[in-house]
Amino acid sequence: MKRYKEILVSMASLLLLGGCYDLDRYPYDQVSSGTFWKTESQAKQGMMGVYNVMKSENAFGTVYGLDCLSDLGVGYDDPGYVNVYLGTYTARTGQIVNRWQTLYDGVVRANTVIQNIASVETTDDIKNQYIAEAKFMRALYYSTLMNFFGGVPLYDETLIVDKDFNNMMEPRATLEATRNFILADLDAAIASLPVKWDNSNYGRATKGAAYALKGKVLLFDKQYAASAANFEEIVNDPTGKGYGYALYASYEDLFKPTGDQSSEMIFAIQNSGGVGLDYGMPMTFYMGSRSSFGSCWNNVMASTDLADMYEYKDGRPFNWNEIVPGFNESATVKDKTFRATLSADKKTVVAYPQSKELLLEMYKQRDPRMNISLILPYTNYKGWVSNARKDCEFVVAVGTNESNGFIRNNKQWDSYLWRKFVAEYNMDGGINNRAHTPINFPLIRYADVLLMLAECYNETGKQAEAVALINQVRQRPSVNLAALNSGPSWLEARTKEQVFQRIKQERAVELAGEGHRFDDLRRWGLLMTLSNKEEYGFTGKRYFTRVVTERDYLWPIPATEIEKNEALTQNPGWD
Repeated sequence: MKRYKEILVSMASLLLLGGCYDLDRYPYDQVSSGTFWKTESQAKQGMMGVYNVMKSENAFGTVYGLDCLSDLGVGYDDPGYVNVYLGTYTARTGQIVNRWQTLYDGVVRANTVIQNIASVETTDDIKNQYIAEAKFMRALYYSTLMNFFGGVPLYDETLIVDKDFNNMMEPRATLEATRNFILADLDAAIASLPVKWDNSNYGRATKGAAYALKGKVLLFDKQYAASAANFEEIVNDPTGKGYGYALYASYEDLFKPTGDQSSEMIFAIQNSGGVGLDYGMPMTFYMGSRSSFGSCWNNVMASTDLADMYEYKDGRPFNWNEIVPGFNESATVKDKTFRATLSADKKTVVAYPQSKELLLEMYKQRDPRMNISLILPYTNYKGWVSNARKDCEFVVAVGTNESNGFIRNNKQWDSYLWRKFVAEYNMDGGINNRAHTPINFPLIRYADVLLMLAECYNETGKQAEAVALINQVRQRPSVNLAALNSGPSWLEARTKEQVFQRIKQERAVELAGEGHRFDDLRRWGLLMTLSNKEEYGFTGKRYFTRVVTERDYLWPIPATEIEKNEALTQNPGWD
């Protein structure tokens, strides 16, 4: 971890548009208990520094890239995690070292708030609220550390970092002790956080967010009944606290500014953009294409497997051979299905594939979330090229270029691209920098909670209750898929295994691009299903083979941390 003043010098207040926090910077290199931590305004600035860590690419700023470590995504370079999925990462890899350090930076900032709030001139109730808020954030950072590294050293507010930095030599706590520390923080958060904040404070942690995170921590430990009780609190609201969470009607708008403050957002990173207001996350930069605002890198792409997971609206599983005979068996047929030919100057299409209209009709018959989440071949995308609107078509051909109205993959892979979270045009002036997409990014949303609660029910013998929750997600008004157990055999989900497969499927297509799948596969014990898995583009071209071993269930403790602290032990398989 960095020294106290080095950490605080980078603190900045969290900017929220639409009636939320104002950007208010402070010379944190001069922070001390003698000059700061006196007024509630200063306490608020300090608390915003805790939230600000979330935007770091080594915390949650590129969390969507984690899908590349699952069956849902493919990528290269940062944040595509190529060194992880190829098995070449070590205890000295930057992504590993920086994630550890950044998450601990968040812990230290939370501790700083708790240490100093007593000196702030405000009421005891407000002080307790700040402590609860800081403990929620500390639990969030520690739970993420635990998911990646297992048991970790625990430092609470009794440690004054600027005085005791050289004595931060705690050994790793056990996994159980780490989890209990997190749960205790969440219990404290639940006790004192508000159910809702006013509009000027929208985005801060709430009681419902603390219940949801506690349920998630317990679920990952397979404490299904206890986990369900926490999820039920915010789903059923048995005492009438007025949480008000609900599925947002439009799945498409949920990932645009119109859905930023919807009833589905339980806890989200607040992003903004525009001239002089760049304070977002780089979704467009890494999930977009050369046709996107700023000419982006598509380092994070959707996998062919993900596209094929989306079922028909009537619930039937998708099978390419029903559309194009021989497709599944032949790379030649796959390529012919998608391949177009451009003119000599590459400006126009000379010949579209004969199957173009067949493809477009097939898309219409599939789960609407597919076309909402992905840019599919021969569909259009609202691009921004040469500082002007450009309606671009995803044409599969050699020599496509955004200046001619085509979508270009800068890696020249025939891969599906993300539509979800990617800026359209220039967002009516809302985006000014490709690294700052002004769309709030959900870390916990209501659909995720419904599916986690369904998993708890399935594990405790309540299959019918689990199916009812899955159907809620499937039948969001803008999705409206056929309900499970509504007639046809392909919709049957009555046994524990059948319901689990439906949860696995629904979490994939509902939460795609949100970075959950890697954790899901690890906690289900399914990470090894990716071992030696070859990844192909939709035209049948092979791109790489995944290297996954048992040691990948936990990442290595950074070697630099072990060298500084001899009490630290390494995870299995990384010595």
